[in-house]
Amino acid sequence: MRSLQEILTVTRFLTEEKKSLIEKAYIFVVELHKEQLRHYSTESITKHATRVAFILAELGMPTEMIIAGLLHHAIREGLVSTQTISKQFGTTVSLLLEGTMRLRDIRYQGEISHLESLRKLFVASAKDMRILVLKLADRLDTMRSLQFAKEHQLRIAQETMEIYAPLARRLGLLRMSREMEDLAFKYISPQDYQSISVWVEKKQKEDTHPFDQFHKSLLKRLAKAGVHQIETDTRLKGIYSIYQKINRKKKEPELIYDLLAIRMRVDTVEDCYRSLGVIHTSWRPLPGRIKDYIAFPKPNGYQSLHTTVFTGHGGIIEIQIRTKSMHEEAEYGLASHLSYKEPARKNNVPYDSWLYQFLPPHKINSEKKYSFSAFEWLQKMVQDEHGDAKDADNFTSLRSDFFQYRMFIFDTHGEVVDLPIHSTPIDFAYEIGVTSGNHLYGAKVNGKLVHIDAELKNGDIVEIVTKQSSHPTVKWLLYAKTILAKKLIQEYLASKTTLSQKKKTSRSES
Repeated sequence: MRSLQEILTVTRFLTEEKKSLIEKAYIFVVELHKEQLRHYSTESITKHATRVAFILAELGMPTEMIIAGLLHHAIREGLVSTQTISKQFGTTVSLLLEGTMRLRDIRYQGEISHLESLRKLFVASAKDMRILVLKLADRLDTMRSLQFAKEHQLRIAQETMEIYAPLARRLGLLRMSREMEDLAFKYISPQDYQSISVWVEKKQKEDTHPFDQFHKSLLKRLAKAGVHQIETDTRLKGIYSIYQKINRKKKEPELIYDLLAIRMRVDTVEDCYRSLGVIHTSWRPLPGRIKDYIAFPKPNGYQSLHTTVFTGHGGIIEIQIRTKSMHEEAEYGLASHLSYKEPARKNNVPYDSWLYQFLPPHKINSEKKYSFSAFEWLQKMVQDEHGDAKDADNFTSLRSDFFQYRMFIFDTHGEVVDLPIHSTPIDFAYEIGVTSGNHLYGAKVNGKLVHIDAELKNGDIVEIVTKQSSHPTVKWLLYAKTILAKKLIQEYLASKTTLSQKKKTSRSES
């Protein structure tokens, strides 16, 4: 259980008025729930609610969010009405709690019902994305205390691994996502978790002394080169992330070079690149391990420079370089856009802009400028709240489009298109525009002609070749990977079928 003082200590921009409201809510929830236990757990609601409020305060959430975190079980348990909450703590808190109530029945029960769970998340969150952040904070604390829910551990862990951890990652809440994954992995695959944990602990002990030496040497070299105001810390790779890398790349644990990483925070973007130059002048980098996510951010907005170097003592270490604002974005992602970074901002800022944080880029004008905009498939999901979710193809495409690993593909003008892995030139063409897709004739990848079903690789430069007489066929549906491409192909085929039927009807009538 978190004390009132602990919550107030981490709350940002705390005025006396806001402090009084949080104190009032804290006393209210303690008196309301007393020793009442959570469903599926032997732990009290009060302990859980105060910890959720603390997580939200750590994320820099506004006062209304912290109060909603304290009270999020009150309406659910039927102990108090929304009208009472509204009178006592304001309409915003009441609306947040009502939105959270809509997500209470989300369960992971296999792949088909998973799509319906995602729809519920989007429907509730599209109205106010703060609901989603509140739900993620609630789930993080549930995972931290999962030992108190013995009969439901595996189900809750699977829900977290399949729904909440990927969603947190896609929204840029990387710290939260990593912790959720590790906690869920511990219950889903305890043997793998234990064996990797033992190896990580052993490796840490072996590397501590040479790591500290390298760290000191790094700071000295940077200071000598005129890079000042540096903040550093270390990042230990997550257990589940290591497991994924071992399986995905068929690597032995000893060949994972980014187990430990030094994270540097500097004042400006110029300092980021200057620091990278100093590091590469002083230590030899590993080929193919230099990544510039500042020039080309990840789909969730993550920005940083990554390099891996030989330390000179037989060791290899990853270094991540970013500005302080980039670091906040990397750790808190979407949540940072709702924090008190701009205390004086107007209250009428629309919260539906959260959609732009995780949707793929879409062409918006003839100058080939791309921006984050809501895809029709997601809009349809939100609108069709009671629609049929029993479509395995939609489920597979949704997971690929939204949750899975993604890559950057370039057009010939240097613009970046963000696509899920295994995408083809068909997917790329429809990202550029409907006309490019519907008249796709061929494609050049890195200057060489390829078939339209060729699998694209991260960093490829793609040129789309169109021909007026070329049109989609049913076969294209087998090659396309994204929901957008499949939907537009189906629409074209349907329109041609309708036109053909009209012509037949017209001939028969004449």
